[in-house]
Amino acid sequence: MRRRLFRCPYRFLPGVRNTVRRHTRTLPAATALAVLFSSAALAVGTAAPAAADTSTPLPVQSSGDILVDGVHQRVFVSDPTGGQVVATDYAGTVVGTVPSLPGAKGLELSPDSGTLYAAVPGDDAIVAIDTATVAETKRYPTGEGTDPQYPAWAGGKLWFGYGAATQGNIGSLDVSGTDPVLTLGQDRGWYAAPTLTSTPGAPNTLAAGIEGMSPITVAVYDVSSGTAAKTASGPNTSEYVASNLSDLALTPDGSHLVVASGAPYFHQVYKTSDLTPDGKYPTDAYPNAVEIAADGTVAAGINGMYEPDVWVYEPGAATAAHVYDFTNTAGGTGAGTLVPGGLAFTPDESHLFAVVATSTGGYALRDLNDVKPSPTTLTVNAPATATRAQALTVTGTLTSTAAFPAGATLTVTRTDLESPAGKALAPVTVAANGTYSFKDTPPAGGSVKYTVSYAGDATHEAASAYDTVAVSRATPTLTLNKNGNVYAYSADVTFTAHLGTTYKNRKVEIWADPYGSDKPNTLVKSGTVNSEGNLSVTLDLTRDTKLTAKFAGDSRYAPKTVESRVYTKVRVSTTPSRHYKTNYAWNHTYYYFRQSVDPLFTTSMTYYPGRNYRVQVQAYYDGAWRTTGQEYFTLESGGVGAVELTGTPSTGIRFRIRSSYIDTNSGDNVNTTTHGAWKHFIFTS
Repeated sequence: MRRRLFRCPYRFLPGVRNTVRRHTRTLPAATALAVLFSSAALAVGTAAPAAADTSTPLPVQSSGDILVDGVHQRVFVSDPTGGQVVATDYAGTVVGTVPSLPGAKGLELSPDSGTLYAAVPGDDAIVAIDTATVAETKRYPTGEGTDPQYPAWAGGKLWFGYGAATQGNIGSLDVSGTDPVLTLGQDRGWYAAPTLTSTPGAPNTLAAGIEGMSPITVAVYDVSSGTAAKTASGPNTSEYVASNLSDLALTPDGSHLVVASGAPYFHQVYKTSDLTPDGKYPTDAYPNAVEIAADGTVAAGINGMYEPDVWVYEPGAATAAHVYDFTNTAGGTGAGTLVPGGLAFTPDESHLFAVVATSTGGYALRDLNDVKPSPTTLTVNAPATATRAQALTVTGTLTSTAAFPAGATLTVTRTDLESPAGKALAPVTVAANGTYSFKDTPPAGGSVKYTVSYAGDATHEAASAYDTVAVSRATPTLTLNKNGNVYAYSADVTFTAHLGTTYKNRKVEIWADPYGSDKPNTLVKSGTVNSEGNLSVTLDLTRDTKLTAKFAGDSRYAPKTVESRVYTKVRVSTTPSRHYKTNYAWNHTYYYFRQSVDPLFTTSMTYYPGRNYRVQVQAYYDGAWRTTGQEYFTLESGGVGAVELTGTPSTGIRFRIRSSYIDTNSGDNVNTTTHGAWKHFIFTS
């Protein structure tokens, strides 16, 4: 493209111008604490059977659900066949019965523990029961033929599954106002009335599944808007999908859903975000119940005649803390088997209740007498910094509300660059006052971690803690040559990194980061230095480039990084045209133009998006070359540009012109300032 914007700049010449991004059987008296689940935390483990539990007969014909009221210290059990809800105290003594509840199965507690809600499908109603008096206070009709079941409190409302076969759905009951508000038809995508679960720690999360289905179907909802918005359905897995769902429960933070189903023979864990598998709780054949306490403790039960019945996993534990095997001696009720969904913690976890179908007939309430070990606190105090190969001292304390046995020992592991998997050190004995101390001489520098652990015992929980020490390392010598050099466009340049003395690591990386956002920082050479400590790489330079040499360090020498910046010119040339002859004069080739002709000068330059080139014109007078004008022009995509000088210049005056790339002023900083060769010209009549 020709540019006519540049008029011949001869300002000093006369006459020339210049322009230029199922309820968990809610425990409202407790604060829901978040617990994180991972596959590692759910690893297979074995624990010794717990002590014998107690058992009390229940005056029921069946068992539908169990729920604990921590405020009034009562246990509620629904009896669908007998059409009633029975309340006992923690000792199993019956304190009240609510009759006339045909088919009553699912139970839920209000957030203030003042009201127990029972779904009564035989009367198409939700029944409110005063937890203090154990008496019915109100019935909320849900509509003829709805058969409501499985209530759960979430989002300030009572949600429930309802509907007969092929007509499953979800409804809600809002009792916060003067008049109750019933909303049906929240999700018609269920074969039968789904079981619902919620948790106070995630008040707007609701999970659902259908009992007895094979394979199982589960879903998660967000009810914050007042309606059930499905956020996930599943399970989403290519592995074996469970069958015959019996129970489900949300973790306290609502991040995971734990499922008890007849098969496979373990309790499955799913992320509620997408219902993909995320671990498991090993149990045995025919899982049928799961309960999660407010601190994340999980009770997992099975329908086992000859196997243990209930496994209890403390939060984050790798093994079951307790394994319960129902016996024939507890209260004379017979051993029996756990009923589906038949587990419930008290809010303070002082009791774990289970409803069992006894081997002698009937049902019983078993208190599993979960006497928890005392919490253990372990501290580790190491110096913030230390010198490698010199002794340091680590101290700490082991404390608990229960006294430790004399001679209690701690295990110690040191983790460092020489032993990344950890190295066991000598065990440490705890003093009578709970303090301990040991010395160690770290052989490696860098971050050194000391982990101290107490294995736990019958009366103390296990505990582990750690502290880290920044251990000194020597500073290695690392250099990279050619810093500040300027090279011609496309020059092949060899860069050499030099590494001085180190311990074991002799590897160096060389990175090249060409200027310009379109070119990433790239590893151009990686390897072990030669016998002289050198590693070299040859690069074809087309841009200014930052070179970086990196040494990752080793156990005795610290990491180090050095830089070298080199600068690369552009290719630039200027070609005159429209001249009528050339002649060598004044030590240069001159291009001759008629005064009536507008000269055309074509620039060729290395292209870069948005790049401009500067055209400079000078005239020779008073014994020196003097700039008469200069202007920037846009470089075309092909790397060319043409400038036409217009006007009526004086004849016999020597001129010269050149094109230049000026770092930054030309629109980018990709290359270093480069001036093209001067082209000399003169006008004649």
